[in-house]
Amino acid sequence: MGKKTLKIYDITVPFSENLPVWPGDPRPKVARFMNMDQGDAANVTGLEMCVHTGTHVDAPVHFVKNGSGVDQLDLNICVGLCEVVDLPDVMEITRRDVDGLDLPEGCSRLLFKTRNSQAWVNPAHTFIEDFVAFSPDGAQAIVDRGIKLVGVDYLSVQKFSDLEPTTHQILLGAGVVALEGIDLREIDAGSYMLHCLPMKIVGSDGAPARVILSRDE
Repeated sequence: MGKKTLKIYDITVPFSENLPVWPGDPRPKVARFMNMDQGDAANVTGLEMCVHTGTHVDAPVHFVKNGSGVDQLDLNICVGLCEVVDLPDVMEITRRDVDGLDLPEGCSRLLFKTRNSQAWVNPAHTFIEDFVAFSPDGAQAIVDRGIKLVGVDYLSVQKFSDLEPTTHQILLGAGVVALEGIDLREIDAGSYMLHCLPMKIVGSDGAPARVILSRDE
């Protein structure tokens, strides 16, 4: 049998000014305010963005009054074994979908691959309103199954058409880390090691994150 090698998958969406943003959020700006091509001694880049742009993590305070900020998230939740499940045909993720999953015993990190991931073929696409996300009962099923981190392949765990932030409140109120905006196009369903490291922004309701999966192959 050949020697196994560690395969690393970067599931972070490439960050640029052209990324889709939630309607009403400011567009990201990336610009060099020092430029060697213009005679400066160094290249130095400035960044202006909403913390919920691209691949990012939500903290409880995003929808829970007096909730904790992203700097207080437990990295033991953000790093460890996870399961990727593939639901290519669903329009929303309901309790029936979550309850029907055959997960390993003790699974606490769960990433959902849906039709959303195909949007990241073009990271500069126009915001998609009918993306796949959780219904409130689907979110409650995540909590009931003891999941501590849930990841989705578009910009929110909550449907764009929802009138109330119930899904967010259920997940964040239970201390579930919401990982949003991941690209799972090249990822097969199965078990991986997850490394999700959000920027440590004091008191913030969210933060951009570099996220990878790895496993022996």
